[in-house]
Amino acid sequence: MTGITDMHCDTLMKAFFEEGPSSDVFDTKYTHLNVLDLKNANSIAQFFAVFIPPEDYYREYLKRKPLTPDEYIDGCVQIFNNTVERHSDVIRRACNADEIEANMRDGKLSAVLTMEDGVAVYGDMKKLDSFYERGFRAIALTWNFANCFGYPNSRDPELMAKGLTDFGKEAVVHMQDLGILVDVSHLSDGGFWDIVKLAKVPFIASHSNARTVCGHPRNMTDDMILALKDKGGIMGLNLSPMFLSNAEMERDREARDSRISDMADMMEYEKRLAGIEVMAIGTDLDGIGGNLEVGCMSDLHKLFDELIRRGFTTEDIDRIAYKNALRVFREAMH
Repeated sequence: MTGITDMHCDTLMKAFFEEGPSSDVFDTKYTHLNVLDLKNANSIAQFFAVFIPPEDYYREYLKRKPLTPDEYIDGCVQIFNNTVERHSDVIRRACNADEIEANMRDGKLSAVLTMEDGVAVYGDMKKLDSFYERGFRAIALTWNFANCFGYPNSRDPELMAKGLTDFGKEAVVHMQDLGILVDVSHLSDGGFWDIVKLAKVPFIASHSNARTVCGHPRNMTDDMILALKDKGGIMGLNLSPMFLSNAEMERDREARDSRISDMADMMEYEKRLAGIEVMAIGTDLDGIGGNLEVGCMSDLHKLFDELIRRGFTTEDIDRIAYKNALRVFREAMH
């Protein structure tokens, strides 16, 4: 059974709002993903994102007073730390490829701390340094709103064309110098092309698919995927039905179906377009809804079986599942 590296989940957010900062995610029953399932799935490394909810999310869905980004980040980091400290016999923190590989040799999973939405940087390079010092090793520059880095994906062509801010351009260079992975998932197309011009080492689209197959603006155009490949970067397969299928994108959130056949169609297209070396996994588990044929990490092997049936080799699967990611981590994450 091949090992797996997953570049995005929102499990810390679910734990924070369900049980609070004193919890951990070792054997949670209310999440798609937990450490026990990662172990059963032969996972190698799991990126745990701190997704920063906008104020409206608190009011509309949680019916509570919004927290500041810093308060929320502190709580999620505490859950992450609780998990690796209480269960160090199974999972350990990792900040780079060397540490991931050392954990592999010791028979341990690796947990990597990441951030989704750079809003909490507040346009302050010292704040960015502090996140690095706390162990954050990838940052998705935007979520679905503009911030100090730049602009989000959008169906509005004018907004989609907007690039990085002046601070965003400086910050991308600084992140790559520090060893924080630059993550373009959710970013505007204009911002993506700015990063192509600036990047000195590979960057990632942690949980994004191909826009030609599924036309959601969160996905990447063919030219973007090819440019990502040319820069040595990778894109993680997102399991959300609204990023896999045009038909599912139009349905109500909870009625959507995330099918292995659609995942395999997406990966076949990406392979034909750009080759195996740009492909990776970014499930978005605990951040997606609908009826999921891959609803936990152990289920991911059903997708690999389907890809083998369609002519992918075992080496192809290994590269998609973890080898491509480890290559990028070695080059760009310190």
